[in-house]
Amino acid sequence: MAQLQFRHHRLAALAVVSLAVLTVGLAGCSNTKSASSSYKIKNNKVALTTAQIKKNLDTQIITTRQDKQKSLTAKYKAAAENSKYTLDSPYVKVNPYGSSPLSALVTFKTTEAVKVTYTVVGKSDKTSITNTVNGGYTKTHQVPVVGLYADYANTVKITTTTKTGTTKTKTLKLTTSALPKYIKDATITTKNVKKSKMNIGKNKLTIINRTTKQPFAIDADGNVRWYDTNYSQHTIEQWSNGHIMILSKKDIDSDVYNDLIETDYLGRVYKEYSFANKTSSTDGGKETTVIHHDLVELPNHNLLATVSDGSKYKEDTMVEVSHKTGKIVKVIDMKKLLPKSMWAKYQKGSDGKVDWLHQNAVDYDKNDKSIVISSRNQDMIMKLDYKTDHIKWIHSGKKKSTWPKAYRKYLLTPAKGTTVTGGQHGLYLLNNGGNNSANSENFILYDNNIAVTNGNKQTSGKYSQAVQYHVNQKKMTIKQTWAYGKSLGKTNFTSVIGYAEKQSNGNVLIDFGYKNGGQESNIIEVTKSGEQVFNATMKNAAAKAYAYRAYRVPFYDSAYKFDATKS
Repeated sequence: MAQLQFRHHRLAALAVVSLAVLTVGLAGCSNTKSASSSYKIKNNKVALTTAQIKKNLDTQIITTRQDKQKSLTAKYKAAAENSKYTLDSPYVKVNPYGSSPLSALVTFKTTEAVKVTYTVVGKSDKTSITNTVNGGYTKTHQVPVVGLYADYANTVKITTTTKTGTTKTKTLKLTTSALPKYIKDATITTKNVKKSKMNIGKNKLTIINRTTKQPFAIDADGNVRWYDTNYSQHTIEQWSNGHIMILSKKDIDSDVYNDLIETDYLGRVYKEYSFANKTSSTDGGKETTVIHHDLVELPNHNLLATVSDGSKYKEDTMVEVSHKTGKIVKVIDMKKLLPKSMWAKYQKGSDGKVDWLHQNAVDYDKNDKSIVISSRNQDMIMKLDYKTDHIKWIHSGKKKSTWPKAYRKYLLTPAKGTTVTGGQHGLYLLNNGGNNSANSENFILYDNNIAVTNGNKQTSGKYSQAVQYHVNQKKMTIKQTWAYGKSLGKTNFTSVIGYAEKQSNGNVLIDFGYKNGGQESNIIEVTKSGEQVFNATMKNAAAKAYAYRAYRVPFYDSAYKFDATKS
């Protein structure tokens, strides 16, 4: 991830956040007061207090996994400090932490300060992975190699370059083990691959973020080039420091996903957040999860997670968790904010829980310090002021006349040809912190197009699509500006899950994750004009192990640096 524009969509503008927050804060003080005084929606009374919700979730930072890795990190620290390891004879460890079998750590010293670049040689054109190690010119080198092939003698070239341009290359052969059952059995086939038009650069892979079992990443040929042995569900997010957040289990035999790990692609654990299992929920099957759909990093580096509150209602609450203490510092209960008529009499599910909202996405808008959220079971997307929890706008097929009067001023007016979403997923903002103003924004989502409560019943079930929208908050309008998927018809309709990710070159990567009733997941990359340049299908995955989301991610971040000499 050598360039900022190549990083995960939610991180593209983190560098300008502090300035943006200061500017908006100074300019908007008086506006905030007037907006608050004119806000007429009153919070509903709910069963649980904020204190009760915090107690039910019982979040804390633990060190279980870090403690288990201490001896390994100490070993790699010793290697980094040992002058016997040189470029000609480096220290090499494949799968250094036991959880990332397609990675390696290469450590050595040089007598002259050099910068280091490595290449994992690909099996075909445009499948090599090349990264330059962050840190500039140094004499001690800890090279985190990612992107190896499984069950293969990989060729890895390590190149050093002095300040005067003199280069030296060492070629290594790194042998890896075979893929585990639940990845090997999930067969990947590709078609319509046009690598020169794909957004893959020198180091990008497509992460398959699954609903259970091990997450993994594939190259343009569909070959697995990374996986984590920890089972995960729904949550794999890249953080601004180059680490990744994975929601896992405390034990592989457990049925509860309640352990959030801050790790890297080598498998080193930097932090571990523990959640109680009192609030875990499920959409089917015996496995349950605490962070049920989404997780986002806030500008202060705290995490904002979608959770349940522990009452008879589920998947309608968000919590901000401190990255310093692991404690909850803010709770947003959507039952307080939306009309009671939407949730008080909503029918219970087979698990006895009331899933009236089913919030499946959240993103933070750095421009005006708000959040956008997606509600599958209300066929609705909306925006909230993060400080006050006040509604800023709502887009829904729910008739204006059925909303209480206090809400009607916040309903967006759709432009001609703008679709009503149905059971949508994966809402997030584009150019976040960039060219948008506080009064307008662009965003993308995956529209399942299934009418759950307020969707379009005439088109429901006929297709699913990725859709891009523009909202003008000053005019309170919403306009559909791009879409793809309708032409694929019922073949690619998915009643649940899915994702769309805008690429830096204008392409869109779309995950039709529950195709054919979950029998397969279809990931398609298309150009702005709708030309397919990548089409991958995953079949024969384990039960519920379909692709919840697909991300195109550079496997080396500009902010990431592996250093075993630091804790």
